[in-house]
Amino acid sequence: MKAFVFPGQGAQFVGMGKDLYENNPVAKEMFDKANEILGFNITDLMFNGTDEDLRQTKVTQPAIFLHSVILAKTMGDAFDPDMVAGHSLGEFSALVAAGALSFEDGVRLVSARAQAMQKACEAHPSTMAAIIALPDEKVEEICASVAAEGEVCVAANYNCPGQIVISGSIEGINKACELMKAAGAKRALPLKVGGAFHSPLMEPARAELADAIAHTNFHTPKCPVYQNVNAQPQTDPEEIKKNLIAQLTAPVRWTQSVQNMIAAGADTFIEVGPGAVLQGLVKKISSAVTTSGVQ
Repeated sequence: MKAFVFPGQGAQFVGMGKDLYENNPVAKEMFDKANEILGFNITDLMFNGTDEDLRQTKVTQPAIFLHSVILAKTMGDAFDPDMVAGHSLGEFSALVAAGALSFEDGVRLVSARAQAMQKACEAHPSTMAAIIALPDEKVEEICASVAAEGEVCVAANYNCPGQIVISGSIEGINKACELMKAAGAKRALPLKVGGAFHSPLMEPARAELADAIAHTNFHTPKCPVYQNVNAQPQTDPEEIKKNLIAQLTAPVRWTQSVQNMIAAGADTFIEVGPGAVLQGLVKKISSAVTTSGVQ
């Protein structure tokens, strides 16, 4: 069975999507439509901008979404998933590719999400850090101890066994990194991000996005979508909406999602979009599943 997976923020690169635009009339039409909806030429920034241009949240998120969704569209009959999933932002790409959202509504929601998250980041300076080679339970325990001291500190991305990203206040993350290293983490590396994604500090963005999602039509996807908040397959439009709203302040359970897709029969994972980060994570997760005897 085939699982198609869609990347999130961080996969962007200058020139992304240019070949699609220049060589596929359907892709060109979709890119031009996105420029119209967004109110600025995101294609100029994607094809000819700088790394700094692409790091702007209002550009990064729509750019990755567009590259992923348009690539899926140009695959035609080759895009025939038995299941889909997306990492954080990638969940929107997965939903559009699977038919749960129209392309136009997807562009609007991703733009609204990016702008709401940017505002939340500016209101509360915050950050994230990658923790390498420490058990999930220990990471969660340390985050809880830091939170008990009044700082915001939570596990935000369960990327693969031995790799968790934590999210929270700057002081909270700095303190947690010290404790993680003392507990035996191979690395506790602060990330160059705009804020504490997938943490309680994104609550203003969650509330703003909830209103936009409530006024958007969702449809039954053509295959199950494994959603970040609970790593479970979903096809019910109302449940999809509820989980999508909760996603901004909840952790991305990517490890668990891939484990559940493998348990459901997925034996081929195809990454659709810029980069190949998810392929690397899937290999590590599937290796751990095989080793543990689950598969």
